[in-house]
Amino acid sequence: MRILCVHQGYELYGSDRAFIDSVAALREAWPQADIEVVLPHDGPICAPLRASATRIAIEPLLILRRRGLAKLIAAAPLRIVPALWRAVRRMRSADLVYVNTVVVLDYLLAARAFSRKTLVHVHEIPDGRKLQLFRQLLRWTRAEVIFNSKATRAAYRLPAACSQHVVYNGIAAPAFATTVHYDGKRPLRLLMLGRISRIKGQDLLIAALAQLPQDITQRLEVRIVGDSFQNDVVRETALRQTVSAAGLDSVVRFEPFRQDTAPLYRWADVVAVPSRLPESLGRVAIEAMAHGRPPLVVRLGGLPEVVEDRVTGWIVPPNDATALARTVAAVVTDPEGWRGYGAAARVRFETMFAAASIARQLQSIVRARFGTHSIDAKPSPSLAYD
Repeated sequence: MRILCVHQGYELYGSDRAFIDSVAALREAWPQADIEVVLPHDGPICAPLRASATRIAIEPLLILRRRGLAKLIAAAPLRIVPALWRAVRRMRSADLVYVNTVVVLDYLLAARAFSRKTLVHVHEIPDGRKLQLFRQLLRWTRAEVIFNSKATRAAYRLPAACSQHVVYNGIAAPAFATTVHYDGKRPLRLLMLGRISRIKGQDLLIAALAQLPQDITQRLEVRIVGDSFQNDVVRETALRQTVSAAGLDSVVRFEPFRQDTAPLYRWADVVAVPSRLPESLGRVAIEAMAHGRPPLVVRLGGLPEVVEDRVTGWIVPPNDATALARTVAAVVTDPEGWRGYGAAARVRFETMFAAASIARQLQSIVRARFGTHSIDAKPSPSLAYD
């Protein structure tokens, strides 16, 4: 069994962790398989992948990112032929091709020739013309598709004849979730974790905090944790300046992204996910629930599938700083009103998003299409880089 797994990232953000989990699920079901992983760059993702991958190949990929899209299109005529050649060469020798995104153009184009053995796992909801482009790419592949939420599936609107599934992202949970002990006598600890970008909504959270009266902001400790893609200094500087202009320097602390996020969740009372554009699911919200922390999210994309409003967390209208501020104020001033949310969040996580259950769903899809192989004790893979 030769399995080829392709991913567009190399860090340890949500989509990267989802890819690591998928590769681990394939290794668990096919312990004797030769699993080759293809990435565009070396990076933090490689260390955890070594537990499951036979080898990791680092090579150029045609990735359709929001930033630099025009530059990529302009260079495509020169890059497309060698990129397709590399993709076809690897796909031809594989029994299963698992592509963890719709933004890897070369592998999606090549998938048309290998549709019967290609599985595309969609984790993103683009906007505008990008969504139309990716929808056409998915239809072009004729491959089997896994969407990470009902919202993602609805956004792409593939014909019913296309083989498609919805499988939520699984999270490896801590053995137990600590209890939130917020009684209003100390500052509320509000965490926002994720890449700094216009999509994630750090600016929206800051705008909401700026609307709060001083007696509320004095009862808050806010940590915004994450880095921008390719060190977008302009965006990061603008956020810090906005915080200073609002007089929130003593309230809001910026921190770089860290690989071990568990201490952040244990510190937090509430985790904010104020996305500006639709999240395909919302891994940070799920991770918060795994730690027994209620998420405060917006009604966009897959986030309403994660959080049960006023039971396991809060859902507010999107792109509405006033509504977000109003909810934050209520959280600060009425701790009794949400005392049981953390425990309920943990139960919902265990029911819907536990890693073992999600891994079995992915394994079942692969078995149904590609057949079964014997499952033995896991070997020690021989690891190398191309």
